[in-house]
Amino acid sequence: MKRVLSVAVVLVGLISASTATVDDGAGPFGVTVTVRDARVGVLLRAAGGGHFCTASVVDAPHRNLIVTAAHCLGGGGGLVFVPGYRDGRAPHGEWRVQRRFLPRGWVEGRHEDSDVGFAVLAPRYGTEVQDVVGGNRFVTGTATGATGVTVTGYPDTRETPVSCTDKPAALGRTQQRVACPGFSGGTSGSPWVNGDGQVVGVLGGHDQGGTTPGVSYSVVLGTEARRLYRQAAGHS
Repeated sequence: MKRVLSVAVVLVGLISASTATVDDGAGPFGVTVTVRDARVGVLLRAAGGGHFCTASVVDAPHRNLIVTAAHCLGGGGGLVFVPGYRDGRAPHGEWRVQRRFLPRGWVEGRHEDSDVGFAVLAPRYGTEVQDVVGGNRFVTGTATGATGVTVTGYPDTRETPVSCTDKPAALGRTQQRVACPGFSGGTSGSPWVNGDGQVVGVLGGHDQGGTTPGVSYSVVLGTEARRLYRQAAGHS
């Protein structure tokens, strides 16, 4: 889980340029802002306690799939996903995690290049989560830094999400990094969404997402992530 050496959340609230959301267009590069994005939410333990990771809904045939960091899906006990979580409220309901999908590299060795996972959510009253909040496309094989990405997540010290747009940079062949302030513990699993509404990264990977709130990491989504998505997307 993303660790914190210092917490420095930058909030820009009243400047019109800083109120953009993922749906409305990217904000200024390298600035962290408050947002509303129903597709992004928190993970909670079913047994109780505060939110501890971020996840987001991705488009899938059965309309019931979320993506997050693999290290967010470990351990025993049930999990609950709350999309659009804000100030302790669940405006779009609470969705029970029914099944988890983790890559072999993570299960067998906790390998940082495999720190991506999916979860299938149980329906609520016969309705799937994507029918309620929509879902972004999960895309692999994109070139790191080709376009800017908007990262949205929930620090565990806050009850509202934060978001930042910047261009990722490569950290070797298998990891990518982005410089955004305020992404402290709890933001693991945050989606990196490009201008086409595609998830091209998930906060995690190197040092489980990073050791400081100013620099965050993601696995470069490739063959293993594509295979895992197909496996998870095929289950209802």
